[in-house]
Amino acid sequence: MEYNTTRNYLVMREYGRHIQKMIEYLVTIEDPEHRQRNAQVVIELMGFLNPHLKNVEDFRHKLWDHLFLISDFKLNVRSPYPIPTRETLKSKPDPLPYPKRYPKFSHLGKNLEVVIDKALKEENPEKRLGFANAIAYYMKLAYNNWHKELVHDDAIQSELTGITHGQLEFTNTPFVKAYRPQQDNRGGGYGKQRGKFQQRGGNGGRRDRNDRGGGGGQFKKKRY
Repeated sequence: MEYNTTRNYLVMREYGRHIQKMIEYLVTIEDPEHRQRNAQVVIELMGFLNPHLKNVEDFRHKLWDHLFLISDFKLNVRSPYPIPTRETLKSKPDPLPYPKRYPKFSHLGKNLEVVIDKALKEENPEKRLGFANAIAYYMKLAYNNWHKELVHDDAIQSELTGITHGQLEFTNTPFVKAYRPQQDNRGGGYGKQRGKFQQRGGNGGRRDRNDRGGGGGQFKKKRY
């Protein structure tokens, strides 16, 4: 019995142990032409076992890279693509430059400062006023989201005046819906309906036996 603990490390589990044994056998083949033909067969088998790679761009390039990776870069065959090496595999890409933006007013964000700068550079008075109204609306909305309450328009105008040094003034009153926490109505619907039924029947919605006949509380015999 051969246990997995006695076997070598499985490089890529999605291909399985048999593919790895085939590639290990390819390394031991001495004839270059025979080794090349068998490598082509293994590539086709790897693509057949992993059909999801066909939707990946340059999936055959990926199969060849996996072939050399499983062989521990010891396989000497011709590849239609650049042969990877151990160094290129472990190389790390250059870090992406992260934009360092330090907003002057953190509660409003950096994007609003960009909009304010565009508004100050705008020469058309109508567009400039439209910028001011949009900025005032966003400021009121941000205040409502942070503090869960409405703010007066005078406070928004005072803060906008301080940011722009009195160069922007809005004319319309920005309407923002007031924040109201949702009330928990669970468990109340059944009780209300039950109360309605009790009010109708008087005795919990049930009728007494004396109410069946109408008068006297007894059934009247029919006369034929």
